[in-house]
Amino acid sequence: MKKLLFTAAVAVLGFTSVSAQEEVKTYSFAEGDIFIEGMVGFSNTNDKNTEDKTSNFNISPKVGYFMSEDLAIGGELSFQSFKSEIGGVDAADASGFGVGVFARYYFLDLGERFKTFTEFGVDYGSLNDKSGSEDVKLNSFNAGLDLGINYFVTEKIALTFGLKNVLSFSSSKYDFDGAEAVSEFNLGFGDVANPFGGTANFGILFKL
Repeated sequence: MKKLLFTAAVAVLGFTSVSAQEEVKTYSFAEGDIFIEGMVGFSNTNDKNTEDKTSNFNISPKVGYFMSEDLAIGGELSFQSFKSEIGGVDAADASGFGVGVFARYYFLDLGERFKTFTEFGVDYGSLNDKSGSEDVKLNSFNAGLDLGINYFVTEKIALTFGLKNVLSFSSSKYDFDGAEAVSEFNLGFGDVANPFGGTANFGILFKL
């Protein structure tokens, strides 16, 4: 009888221990995890003194795979629209797409739910400007270093805030005869409105 009670007690304690372990929540990534993330960015300027206006909108869905608990690689698509007016006259009305690859490294945990990362990506993009009498296409190659942070709302869902192109290089060329390529290197520090540099983006991440 004593052996039976002892065996039952051990079984109950073992079940309780397993249940307790299952209830521990993990707000992190592991090797082999896959995530889907969507980022959205928007900027707008309006100078009433000169009647100059610009607006820029972009959205970029991406998929990543964790090679280790800190390093993920993946691919992304991007869609962008850009409009500008100079002196109240339309100067640009462009929209286009891009495709690229990235590597993301998580380097610091701020508490249990905040995970900071840096991301390097390269992409090819094409913009179609419809502001003139004829459509003009702009093709570009871009490489950039981003900074970001995830906040885990649940174990599977995280909010993302990112600064895009804190450090960037781009080479672009209009698709017509005689056009020359234009290259630009950018270190995105020094903006009073955004002292950390880069373009602010917001999004949501789903861990599969």
